[in-house]
Amino acid sequence: MTTVGPQGVDARDKRGHDVSKSKSVATVSSSLNPIARRAMDIVRLTDFLVEAKRQTYAGLDDDATIASPVLRGSKQLEHRASPFAYRDIYFGMGFFVGQETVSVDDQVVWSMAYSGGAQDDITDVATLRAIYAFLRRSLAAVDPALPFRGPRHVRDGGLAYDNNAVGTLSRFHGQETISCNDRKVYALHYSGGLLR
Repeated sequence: MTTVGPQGVDARDKRGHDVSKSKSVATVSSSLNPIARRAMDIVRLTDFLVEAKRQTYAGLDDDATIASPVLRGSKQLEHRASPFAYRDIYFGMGFFVGQETVSVDDQVVWSMAYSGGAQDDITDVATLRAIYAFLRRSLAAVDPALPFRGPRHVRDGGLAYDNNAVGTLSRFHGQETISCNDRKVYALHYSGGLLR
């Protein structure tokens, strides 16, 4: 077991003996399985996830995608900052489904699935684009305490974004909605967490 306190690292073996002088932190952490090692640094993962979300869908437009998506007919957005890689693949526009993943050294360690979209009676492209432009502004304000989608609430004139999230980065689910003058025009469900 390794803990970090005000005096630095306190490393102990299975019997509780202090081994901080005989083992480096790297040696102790390398004895953990690969996923546990990667999950240890939730702060770095959260920071990367917030950056990736702001650099992809939240910071782009509805037509953004890489040149050759892995899945034909999908939109695919990516962001990299070694050792992390983020990928968001989704299908559809009025109603859409997708999955986000974060990899560390090419091994997926976190994922989120989502589905939702505009209400069925909203079919014109201009209205859809206006809803999704407000959604992107809301997602760009992602809260590091809830790095799954946007913050709890965003208000802009008659538009309201609400995010009801439950859980932590390790395991979570939630629903986000957008209302226009108190009429719900968009809803999305999501869930995900750290893989183990």
